[in-house]
Amino acid sequence: MATLLKGAPCAAALDSRTAALAARLAEEKGIKPQLAIVRLGQRPDDVWYERAAQKRCAAVGVLVRPVTLPEETSQQELLAQIHALNADESVHGVLIFMPLPRGIDTAAVCSALDPAKDVDGITAGSRAAVFSGSGAGFAPCTAEACLRILEHYGIDPAGKRAAVIGRSLVIGKPAAMLLLAKNATVTMCHSRTPDLDSVVRQADIVVAAAGKIGVVGKDAFRSGQTVIDVGMNCGDDGKMCGDVVFSDAEPIVGAITPVPGGVGAVTTSVLAAHTVAAAGNPA
Repeated sequence: MATLLKGAPCAAALDSRTAALAARLAEEKGIKPQLAIVRLGQRPDDVWYERAAQKRCAAVGVLVRPVTLPEETSQQELLAQIHALNADESVHGVLIFMPLPRGIDTAAVCSALDPAKDVDGITAGSRAAVFSGSGAGFAPCTAEACLRILEHYGIDPAGKRAAVIGRSLVIGKPAAMLLLAKNATVTMCHSRTPDLDSVVRQADIVVAAAGKIGVVGKDAFRSGQTVIDVGMNCGDDGKMCGDVVFSDAEPIVGAITPVPGGVGAVTTSVLAAHTVAAAGNPA
């Protein structure tokens, strides 16, 4: 059976470092890292993630300012909130829940955010940094969480073949760039990739981020692979499940993240770490 790459030990190690940095900022510079969370409406997954982020931040010494707006909020009103957060020196990081309601120009909202406070990699400057490998700005938290798990468990991507399933700007593309920066040879896969199973089977590291239940099953796997399942789907039984058919993959591959309890457990830790880093390096 595969080794389970559980997120909790990785998150705990990252939280320990983050808490130490936050305490040092408070003691030496009088800075209390603060994250503003902007949410429009009451989407259950957004509400759940906000609560998880608040709990994680509280544990490491990061203040959280919830900015909860009605779903009917206009673009002008939302932009005014973002500009106010940009100008507030006590706020070091801003998380804006996506997708935004219909009628709001997402690109305009992303452009309005101060790149120095963009702790989830949504601005053009942050994305450019990830794609150029410059090290400036912050990668999207979930994409970085994938790499944090590999690092925690001593899995070095260098020289390995990696397949990333999914090409979103939130996870797939940045995860591919982060793997490339670690000297992996990366293949981007998507819904139109011919013979997906064959392509994935050749990879040493698989990142499944398609957002579709069971997009990869037993025919896509072989012995020795490392599988990072980013999927957060609700199955027919009401339980959370990933993009990978776990019961098919676990007896075959070398290591795999569970869902839940894998990547998602690390994402909020990365968010808190980014906020502390932003507080320590103000623009």
